[in-house]
Amino acid sequence: MSENQALTFAIMAEYWSGPVASYSDYLRYEKQYSSHTLGQYHRQLLEVARYFYEQKEGWLALDADDIRKYAMSLRAKGLGARTVNLKLSCLRAFFRYLKSYNPYQGNPAQHVKGPKFDKPLPRNLDVDQMHQLLDIDDDDPLAVRDKAMMELMYSSGLRVSELVNANISDLDLRDAQIRVLGKGNKERIVPVGSKAIAALKSWLKVRVMFVGADDAPLFLSKRKTRISIRHVRERMREWGVKQGLSAQVHPHKLRHSFASHVLQSSGDLRAVQELLGHSSLSATQVYTHLDFQHLAKVYDNAHPRAKKQK
Repeated sequence: MSENQALTFAIMAEYWSGPVASYSDYLRYEKQYSSHTLGQYHRQLLEVARYFYEQKEGWLALDADDIRKYAMSLRAKGLGARTVNLKLSCLRAFFRYLKSYNPYQGNPAQHVKGPKFDKPLPRNLDVDQMHQLLDIDDDDPLAVRDKAMMELMYSSGLRVSELVNANISDLDLRDAQIRVLGKGNKERIVPVGSKAIAALKSWLKVRVMFVGADDAPLFLSKRKTRISIRHVRERMREWGVKQGLSAQVHPHKLRHSFASHVLQSSGDLRAVQELLGHSSLSATQVYTHLDFQHLAKVYDNAHPRAKKQK
């Protein structure tokens, strides 16, 4: 590579990588996204940059036809509709960021539609299956810990990241509540049910066996360190098999079960949104499809123009 070619390469690379680095800093420090989410955005954008690098002179040179061409190339590679839509969503967010610094810059991805796909409904365990899963004998310290984790997740609708990041100081047994740090470092306080309180008290009695150099984490592993997300997933999958459930058990399924069961009993979508820590109601509305008949019944009993005449 000649000196001039090397210089051109460096300038072109800056056209592509510079805005991505700036956007990554914005997501990290302003939006406070997790390292996992940051990595996903960074990889997606660099993939687009590699695709257009030899065709265009940077992000600002892209138009809607370019984005459509890129989306078609993804489909030609055999990528699924959901994956393509996620990549397009990432591009829309990135160009919105660029537009905030350059009001004359359009968003070439804004109106590029991805392939249609059926969004699957969240899968949850029914009440009987939850009772079956949580019917665990407290004859082993690890079983005591795992029961407390699952009871807490089902009782309070925690994300698995919120569970593993919880510290013992976040738990308030007297007022039956726990403080959790959700997405975007948003803090919320959620109630903890009586069954979960009992399981947590049992865990706290044996927790001393797991405490190491860091005694802050609420849940610890045999290595005397904060339990990891991967470990929680493995333990829950094992318990699903051990308890004889036909459906696979994973942490998010307990969160789904919490949401659908609370909504089924209360019909209060706003309350479920607050408990889950959803920033928008649209993220919570998917649970309304799980038991529409129950919500219709609530409506029939509550609305003055829907009540049957006696």
